[in-house]
Amino acid sequence: MIWEALSAVRDLGRLHDIASILIRYGFGDIVRRAGLGHFLERAGKALHWKYPAEQSHLETPQRIRRALEEMGPTFIKLGQILATRVDLFQPEWIREFEKLQDQAPALPFEALEKQLLEDLGAPVDEIFPELDRKPLAAASIAQVHRARLEDGTLVVVKIRRPGIERIIEADLRLLERLARILESEVAELRRYRPQEIVHQFTLSMRRELDLAVECRNAERVAANFEDKPEIIVPKVYWDWVSERINVQQFIRGIAGRNQQAIDAAGLSRSLLATRGANAVLQMVLIDGLFHADPHPGNIIYLPDNRIAFIDFGMVGRLSESRRDQVIDLLHSIVNRDCSGVVDVLLDWSGEIYVDTTSLATEVDLFIDTYHGVPLKALNMASMLADLTTLMRDHQLALPPDLTLLFKALITLEGMGRQLDPDFDMISTAAPFLERAMLARYRPDILAKRSFRQFAGILDIVTGMPQDLRRLLKSLRGGALKINVGVTELNHFGWQLDRAASRLTIGLVTSALIIGSSVVMTVTGGPTLFGLPVFGFLGFLGAGFGGVWLMLSIWRGKHDTGK
Repeated sequence: MIWEALSAVRDLGRLHDIASILIRYGFGDIVRRAGLGHFLERAGKALHWKYPAEQSHLETPQRIRRALEEMGPTFIKLGQILATRVDLFQPEWIREFEKLQDQAPALPFEALEKQLLEDLGAPVDEIFPELDRKPLAAASIAQVHRARLEDGTLVVVKIRRPGIERIIEADLRLLERLARILESEVAELRRYRPQEIVHQFTLSMRRELDLAVECRNAERVAANFEDKPEIIVPKVYWDWVSERINVQQFIRGIAGRNQQAIDAAGLSRSLLATRGANAVLQMVLIDGLFHADPHPGNIIYLPDNRIAFIDFGMVGRLSESRRDQVIDLLHSIVNRDCSGVVDVLLDWSGEIYVDTTSLATEVDLFIDTYHGVPLKALNMASMLADLTTLMRDHQLALPPDLTLLFKALITLEGMGRQLDPDFDMISTAAPFLERAMLARYRPDILAKRSFRQFAGILDIVTGMPQDLRRLLKSLRGGALKINVGVTELNHFGWQLDRAASRLTIGLVTSALIIGSSVVMTVTGGPTLFGLPVFGFLGFLGAGFGGVWLMLSIWRGKHDTGK
């Protein structure tokens, strides 16, 4: 199974590097139990299994974070995604993941010039009469330079690093295989749903590799705020946008982290906090497309208390049904409806078994903790943290789109309280919740929803005769199949298949020994070293089969740690 899973020989060197780093940071047991060590050693890649003593004083989250840093850009970004999974990881893990910064040494402009010429279709100087060859910022995927267009407009030019796509795709292939193996072989890691996390991460990375996606996100958000002049989104210059380059308006203002400059410019902290919160809440509850990382580095404050949002590389999307679930959850918490909260949590967590009685008891305690607390004293970050802890204790997991939402709301409240210690997130959110609740019951919305449901029912009813006909034909022909997928039996099936292979080789070896013994008694025919050729070859084959069988049994015991 390991050989099949890791058949991509082109990634062998990278896999060796990853396994070596994991061993160096004390995770050799995972490498061994996943079968990677044996596979690499068979491929001629020696591993040093000694765990350095200098790492022993570090806690597990710290070792994981350092390992991710050492494994490179793809894994740093994976750690940043894990920092949003407050439903799966304890706070100390989240704190370590949040330390991962997507920074990389800047490439000299000469290394970018050839690719830039290909993407622009003209010499750089013709498009940008002025271009600062020293980057404003450099990250693992792209770096940003300030430039000026022919008409004098200041812009930022984001350029993807040459060759980065090939590196990231190789890492994504390895991550997919590793996640599949770990979920199958290491039982204690299954609750973290490695395959789901890697799938979410792969989609996010491929979107981020296409720099034009960021521009499309920015334009969609800008269109939603056309009637709000206090919210600014950089203009996109589509004439020079492609998969490897994007060009957007340069926003000159006060960086979100510069609190002293805000006061010096005479801006109102409380108004900035309110406007920023209103903007994000509109994105989340009304528009369904929101900036997933509204930290101070992605926000610029402008004169007249205006706010600019930049860097739409990571956005969250909430479907209409998901927004309804979020509203139902908040409404149930406010109205002390325990069963309503439980229903939403179960909907989010899929089809896993949950002790609903125990869950309902803890949900009731959770609601009681926050019921009656004055809005000004209510801390949304604390409330969401308690809710995710409750879910984590019951092995429930948030859908990926909601992890980004929770993270955005927690970041937003923290930033709001930095600007204004009296900032009240709950009070700010209340009007949006009321609007969203009322919008669900507008006549046109109800009519549209009723029509959709009626059309679905009509499709089922009209298709039923044909479905029944097919079912009866399958029954009559004996071709009816029922597929039952039991995840826990996958490993057992693999062990059974290996045992059957050993048994087959054993039987063939035994038959060769018996047959060769008979042939040895027959006189005449060709000989080799004075022995009948066919008998000699039969014993030779039996010898190889016996050696293979012994090695297979020994490897099986070694892999299971026996």
